[in-house]
Amino acid sequence: MVSSGALTHMKNIVGRLHPGKAVWASLCLGLFLGFFGHPALARTALEFDTLKQPVALADWGDYWIDKQAELRPEQFASHPDVQWQPTLPRGIYPLQPGQALWIRFTVPPAPDAERWLVDIPYPALDRASLYTLDRSGNWREQRAGDLTPVNNWPTPHRHPLLVVNFNAEEPTHYMLRIENAQGFSAPIRFVSSGHLLRNEQQVSLFLGVYFGLALLGCAAGLAGTLWLRDRAYLYYGICSALIGLTQAAITGVGGLHLWSHSPRWADLSLGLLAIWMIMSLLVLNATVVSLAQRSRFLNSLLWVVVAGGALLSVALVFTASGLRLKLIVPYLVVVPLLMLLINLWTWRRGDRFGGWLLISAAPFAFSLALAIARYLQWLPLSFATEQGVLAAMALQMPTMLAVLILRSQHRRENKRRIHGLDRVDPATGLINEPVFAERLTRMIARSERFKHQGAVLMIDLTNTEQIQRDFGRKAAEELPLRVAERLLSTAREIDSAARLAEQRFGMLVEGPFSDEDAASLGPRIVARCLMPFKGMPVECVAQVRVAYALVPRQGASAELILTRLTQKLADASPSSKRAVFMLT
Repeated sequence: MVSSGALTHMKNIVGRLHPGKAVWASLCLGLFLGFFGHPALARTALEFDTLKQPVALADWGDYWIDKQAELRPEQFASHPDVQWQPTLPRGIYPLQPGQALWIRFTVPPAPDAERWLVDIPYPALDRASLYTLDRSGNWREQRAGDLTPVNNWPTPHRHPLLVVNFNAEEPTHYMLRIENAQGFSAPIRFVSSGHLLRNEQQVSLFLGVYFGLALLGCAAGLAGTLWLRDRAYLYYGICSALIGLTQAAITGVGGLHLWSHSPRWADLSLGLLAIWMIMSLLVLNATVVSLAQRSRFLNSLLWVVVAGGALLSVALVFTASGLRLKLIVPYLVVVPLLMLLINLWTWRRGDRFGGWLLISAAPFAFSLALAIARYLQWLPLSFATEQGVLAAMALQMPTMLAVLILRSQHRRENKRRIHGLDRVDPATGLINEPVFAERLTRMIARSERFKHQGAVLMIDLTNTEQIQRDFGRKAAEELPLRVAERLLSTAREIDSAARLAEQRFGMLVEGPFSDEDAASLGPRIVARCLMPFKGMPVECVAQVRVAYALVPRQGASAELILTRLTQKLADASPSSKRAVFMLT
């Protein structure tokens, strides 16, 4: 495109030529512009159309950065050297701490049938002042931002909203002054009051989900702490409360409803709450995977990072606003990486919850990286940079609660197993010999009372040494476990299977049944054990010998029957091919 300065210079040259030559020069200039020139792109015109909202400022206005932040609107007339530039469509301005961003724009004449506002979707903005030039030539100011109590804003809201006044006869001139220690990277939009009301109704739905999940997490954490006496639930409740407060600070709900009278806390809240929230999330994550019992080094590193966060939160109170982001960002990068490292480390070492925690923490870490890039002005404001962290939190906290519930169930099961070790064989889960004898006594009593007979079986595993020679020690160690599995699959719900010794098992088969039915029990167990095991060679099978007795006919006491069955198996010749023996 040929610039306007170059075009003026060419016209001046043509004007100084001889009239005859000027005709030819003008013709050549026209041909040159026809081939190489392009029409200058017009600036975007601001049109307040209620059907196309929000209306973006785009490049319709002009901006200038006051590096000393000293000028007032009325002083611009005495500074003609101010170099205004078209406003940036993406809204990322090179604003530094201690500087002021000025944006000027003009609203065309229009009837004031509906109220319009300047919408700056940046809840953490320090200050936004909108100056209006009235008919008397004075500038009137509207102010909003964290450094001003929300109750004093012209339109109290989650983020700055400034009223735009129309004039039906002539254009209205505005000057927008923005100050923010963390820079400025948000689009400036115009919305009507009706559109704002409809949009807030939609936003309220999502905010209700976010804060509802936070309240649910607090209630679940309190209940788990009181009923289960589990420290992880206490951390979960604290983490849920801090997540809810952080969400309130990010969305501006906290400044609007919770601390509307405290501009100092409104300025500090986002950084401090973010640090406390991510510290509690790190401690909760480490507690769920039992990091203290797994790795002393990683657990010590975790508490060093937590102590650093506590010191950082104290330092932020006494630090200038422009330096806070430089202190917060490294911490917000280190903690999620450490959390992902812990989850990955525990998952690789067989933790049943490490994988789920890793899956739930990955979206949070990614969305936090997008939010940090947005505050560093690397990315513009968008749904991903604004709502990504909230959505990731809404995903992670229910996942953490589900993991906590599963963890509590496993812990209760483990406690039951520990309490039942004196009655159950820990390797196979079968009852042990004292419990087997107790149940045998009760079965004898039932058989006598109901006038029927039950069966007692004693099973010896006889080929363990051969399996170890042929298939190795691991196969020999697994063989009793496979036999226990086969016995459980053979037994009914009313029957009992027990492990009486290293290579000996027992079964109680409730009656009534006939002698012929009792005689078929032993061969059925032998055949079941001779079937190949899944995942093992075909030749690797269990060879067993079974001795059985009918009660109460062949014994009136459990001790007598067990002694006779033991003696029956001991009397069997090792070279005998017989596998089933019955007491006579």
